Amino acid sequence: MAQGTGWPASSPDEIERRLAGFRSGDAPTHGGRTFAYVYDSGLADLDDVAARAHRAFAPVNCLDPTVFPSVAALENGVVGMAAGLLGGGPQTAGVVTSGGTESCLLAVLAAREEYRARGGTGTPQIVAATTSHAAFRKGAHLFGLEVVDVDVDPANSRVAVADLVAAFTDRTAIVVASAPSYPMGVFDPVAEVAPLAAERGVWVHVDACIGGWVTPYLQRAGEPIPPCDLSAPGVRSLSVDLHKYGYAPKGASVLLFVDAASRRRAYFSSSYWPGYPVVNSTLQSTKSAGPLAAAWATLNLIGDEGYAELARKAREATLALAKGAVAIEGLRLAAPPETTLVAVATDDPALDVYVVADEMAARGWYVQPQPAYRGLPATLHLTVTAASLPRVEPFLADLSAAVAAAKALPLPEVDPMLLAAAKAIDPDALTAEQMDAVLGLAGFGTGDGGPALPERMAPVLTLLQALPPTLRDRMLEEFFSRIFTARTG
Repeated sequence: MAQGTGWPASSPDEIERRLAGFRSGDAPTHGGRTFAYVYDSGLADLDDVAARAHRAFAPVNCLDPTVFPSVAALENGVVGMAAGLLGGGPQTAGVVTSGGTESCLLAVLAAREEYRARGGTGTPQIVAATTSHAAFRKGAHLFGLEVVDVDVDPANSRVAVADLVAAFTDRTAIVVASAPSYPMGVFDPVAEVAPLAAERGVWVHVDACIGGWVTPYLQRAGEPIPPCDLSAPGVRSLSVDLHKYGYAPKGASVLLFVDAASRRRAYFSSSYWPGYPVVNSTLQSTKSAGPLAAAWATLNLIGDEGYAELARKAREATLALAKGAVAIEGLRLAAPPETTLVAVATDDPALDVYVVADEMAARGWYVQPQPAYRGLPATLHLTVTAASLPRVEPFLADLSAAVAAAKALPLPEVDPMLLAAAKAIDPDALTAEQMDAVLGLAGFGTGDGGPALPERMAPVLTLLQALPPTLRDRMLEEFFSRIFTARTG
């Protein structure tokens, strides 16, 4: 076994200092300036209450609720609240997972197992709109399914019921309906598709990971949101993330099933070894109860009325941001925002949304660039939270200035010769040295601390968008691989 170099012990003060240094380069997680990845309620006491709950249960192992019965008590409470909010009934069952991707993976796994149980042969298929989350493609990769993409209407980012149903075959194991889709913020036709799929024995999963904890409150407030939860006939499972609009710390999502028999399709158990009996309700086995306890504490601290108020604030901010964005010459909405997500595009040939994103970053805002795909335009994604409401006016002022600055800059271009050469590359045949050269040409630099992003991302994003997907994915994998390189201490 190789000998390590070892590392010295550090004092608590030194550890805190170093951690603060690591954190100093991160995007802000509070204050409403980061419009993706983080969810800020703006509530003063929430972080401390959740952190204390997490600390109290961090040593507790969720692997065996017979040894740690608190795990079952916490999970039953969280699942019960989710089921009550999202159309569940007396038979509803659920599980708390580490996040939306794990919830979606387990739904795919359960549907595959049912497909096999009903005698399905050949490679099972996932039918999903192209705006569905990449987690389902990951599920297909891990569990041996094939993805059948269904295009959406570029005019409104919606998928047609007829197009989804037309994609069904004898090998369709699961159809995914987003409520809403992350990229464009619109709802798939859950209530229309679910009964048609159920007639054919096809598992229907509602991906409400991002919208599930805000949609019911918007419906109560009178927003015209169609049925999109477990109450819709034919729906078998639904995913909702508590670390999104539940405002819990990261690491908590709920996967609901219409009944316990459906949930068992995703279980794993094994007695084929001399050790302890293994029964896993998630992809993980050992896991800390810290995130579960933090989620339980968050849900109970905020309460139903508190979530209604947070949803009202987030929706108010969303409508104000959308109205203000379209008032800026050159910007438009890719689709009307149906919940709290906004996708901003442009029809101005002199304006590039990637350049706008760079200009907003220079002004202290993170807006998420999204690439053009299968007829959909490149957009800027805004995840709007309750904490966004006080920031609407300064955001729109900076967005207007960013658009004006972007129009004055040259459009990012891709060298035609470079693009032609890239299209001829077999990504799997590239050596590590060749990948370094490719990453360098794309604008990913290297330094003492590993690979580095350029100050302005628009040229990189433009090139990546133009590349064949297989090469683009390989480049991104290699870039991330180089970021995560082991270092002592």
